[in-house]
Order: sequence, then C-alpha cells, then structure tokens
Amino acid sequence: MGLGGISMWQLLLILLIVVMVFGTKKLKSLGGDLGGALKSFRTAMDSDDKDGKDDPERLEQSTSDAEFAEHKDKSESSSESS
Repeated sequence: MGLGGISMWQLLLILLIVVMVFGTKKLKSLGGDLGGALKSFRTAMDSDDKDGKDDPERLEQSTSDAEFAEHKDKSESSSESS
C-alpha cells in the first residue's frame, strides 16, 4: 500500500496519463514557474523578517507618529476655520 491506499502501480499510471495529457515541455515549464514562485515567496518572507516589522518598539513608534499626524491635521483644520 502506498499513499492513502493507492499502490505504486496506480501512481505510475496516473503520472503516465498526466505526462501524456500535458506533455513534458509543459510540465517542465510549470515546474520551473512553481519553483520560481516559491523562491520569490521565501525571499520576500526573509526580507520581511529582517526589516523587523514585527518589532514591538517599532510598532509603538509608528502608532505615536500616526497619532501626532492626526492631532496635526485637527489643529490645521481648526485654524483654517477661524
């Protein structure tokens, strides 16, 4: 028994049918595209971790900056209406 009750012969038969339907060139390009997508995803995840976006101190600082900008906008709008 193989994966989930499927024998090795059944897996080989499925693989043969897939190769016959799609062709080896299409499967090769599909594999390359999938590999490239995974590589770019991993690179993006690694660069995101290095940036420290999950750093609590950085999150607190960005929140205080946003609050400052909000207060600044309110004071500008109140001075314009006067």
